Amino acid sequence: MKIAIIEDEYLASSYLKSILEQQEIILITQITILKSVKEAVVFFAENNADLAFMDIHLGDGKSLEIFEKTTVSCPVIFITAYDLYAIKVFKHFTIDYLLKPFEEQELLEALIKFKKIKDSFNSDSSLQSLVAIENKEETKIQRHFLVNHGYKLISINETDITFFVASGKHLFIYVNSGNSYLYNNTLKDLIHNLDPALFFKVNRKYIVHRNTIKEVIKLSNQKIELILSVRAVENDSIIVSKKEIAHFKSWLDH
Repeated sequence: MKIAIIEDEYLASSYLKSILEQQEIILITQITILKSVKEAVVFFAENNADLAFMDIHLGDGKSLEIFEKTTVSCPVIFITAYDLYAIKVFKHFTIDYLLKPFEEQELLEALIKFKKIKDSFNSDSSLQSLVAIENKEETKIQRHFLVNHGYKLISINETDITFFVASGKHLFIYVNSGNSYLYNNTLKDLIHNLDPALFFKVNRKYIVHRNTIKEVIKLSNQKIELILSVRAVENDSIIVSKKEIAHFKSWLDH
């Protein structure tokens, strides 16, 4: 079994590595120590691990940034010195965490938990949900959107929005009345400002509001279509991107 440790403090990574090498709960064949977000992104882009230990706060950023830059398919046990944050977030997921300074027994118990859940653990949906919660906690959620309408400026409340749609180089906001407004932003940047509990970027063209989704049609295991309560642009068939299907299902379930 291959283990990756993402930790920028030498004493902490050495302590963790020492315990892992001596324990007998899981058989470890390789331990790789990575000291930064940058090193971890490069590593996971070319390699994989069976289990990763990640300190949340690294010298060059937060470890959650790793999941936005590359794919991490293995379960993760997070390490943090910020107990309020950890207790608030991690209890909602089947990802375990270690609160610094942790004792050897705590690590062993985390390994036992990992051993029990590793075959059924869905890291993609859990970690994506975790990233969404992180973004919601640290980013000021945008609730109003200022648009031009003739000679007027209109502030649109998020509750009035049905979906955002990209058309060519332009982005439009559609509202409950059926009207649409040109908005100066991109889907890629906008999604980070929206409330992740209300909005989901289903593909490269659409961000939809949860309340606008009327039906979810499972066309196949790899294809899901959304039927909205309002008319889509040019009668588009709104198909959830394949890579977002697991995350989308998890989002609907919360």
